Amino acid sequence: MQMEQLQQMRGAPVLDSTGDQIGKVEEIFYDADGGHPEWIGLGTGFLGTKRVLVPVQSAQVQGDGIQVPFEKDHVKGAPDIDEDEISEETERELYAYYGLGGRGDGDGGQTVTRHEEELAVGTQQVETGRARLHKWVETEPVALDVELRQETARVTREPVDEPVSDAELGEDEIHVPLHGERPVVQKRTVAKERVGIETDVTTDRETVEDEVRKERVEVDGETETR
Repeated sequence: MQMEQLQQMRGAPVLDSTGDQIGKVEEIFYDADGGHPEWIGLGTGFLGTKRVLVPVQSAQVQGDGIQVPFEKDHVKGAPDIDEDEISEETERELYAYYGLGGRGDGDGGQTVTRHEEELAVGTQQVETGRARLHKWVETEPVALDVELRQETARVTREPVDEPVSDAELGEDEIHVPLHGERPVVQKRTVAKERVGIETDVTTDRETVEDEVRKERVEVDGETETR
């Protein structure tokens, strides 16, 4: 990132590696020896009362803001800086916190931290279908045999041999009611069966494919590999 470009970004939002805003650019700290920008000071917390630093190294312009390759919580957990100048001890602590190499490392070298995305696969419970239990009524004929009793008339005769008085000869008739049974149909509802639905779990294996981003590091100029 060019120095002139960084100076024009005062007040711009600072985004973490996922694009979430951490704070805004409030100050820029320069290297006391070479005058190059080394740290971006931004306010975090409620009303921006906490000031933390993120390294200019690996910071990139993203739209109207600056994006750094660190997560928001990691930046907020950086040491709180209250002074206008950074001591060598504080700078060593900051470089160690961000996993970077800087002044005071002993060999004078500088390092960058390479990041890459990893694919994390989980599962989510979703509805994949429905099983329906439906009940309906159908009519079917039923035939049952039943025994019926029926009264019938039978004539009986009994001999009588005795005199009667005041008897008149003539016609006469009597009526005897005859009884019988007839079928009577009644219906009642009884429970015959209980039907339900249970679920079983089966496990299938599915391959998930996606793309992940990886940072690459290349060196320009004369270097010596150790």
